[in-house]
Formats: sequence, structure tokens, C-alpha cells
Amino acid sequence: PSTRPSGRTSAIRPQRAEMPASDRIRAFVDALPLRPGLRVLEIGCGPGAAPRLVTGRIAPGFILAIDRSARATDQARQGSADPIAAGLMDVRTIAAEDLVLAKGEAPFDLPSRCASARWTAATPRRANWC
Repeated sequence: PSTRPSGRTSAIRPQRAEMPASDRIRAFVDALPLRPGLRVLEIGCGPGAAPRLVTGRIAPGFILAIDRSARATDQARQGSADPIAAGLMDVRTIAAEDLVLAKGEAPFDLPSRCASARWTAATPRRANWC
């Protein structure tokens, strides 16, 4: 355990390359209107749990996972070697407001931001977040 500035203690979660998806993340991905062939943009991907789940539902599509944190994108890359190698996923360290598509790069069909959705089981399901 570590001590927070408030004096409270908390357990520090281990930094693993591939952390399993929580029930909240699974519920969020289940609510997305995913289908094979989609191009998805995951904003604020963190360690990559949601994008990894998405790849299984959009293949042969593609997901670009972005985060402004190099630590988060390093973890996402480490835990997502298989979908990245298969061409189903890429990870970039960039803020959403700085993302510009390269010339010839196809636009995305669906933007997603699991981290900011603050989705819970009590929240009404919404398939279209944008």
C-alpha cells in the first residue's frame, strides 16, 4: 500500500502490459454499434483494454487508439502486439485535438472514448456517443 497526500492508504495496482477488461469496459464496448469492417478511433485509450475488445468485433476493420500519455500508449502497444501485427490496430501518442489524418488516410466511422464516458450499469445504454 502507499500513502496518498490525504493520508489515506491505497493499494497500488501493478503496471501490466495487458490488464483484463473490467465489467464497465466490457459493458461500454457492448453498447457500441460495432460491426465488421468499421474504422474506429478510441480517444484516451489508456492501457488498451477497450481497443483490444473492439478489434475482435470489427475485424477486418481497424481501430486507432490514441492517448496523450506515453506511458499509457506504451502499455497499450505492449498488450496489443497481436492485433497490431495483424493490422487491426495502431496506437499513437497524441492528444485528440492534435490528431490530423495523413493524406489518403480514411476517416473513422465511429469515435469512442470509454475513459470519459463514466459509464455504469445504472446509466442508460446509448449506442451512439457522438
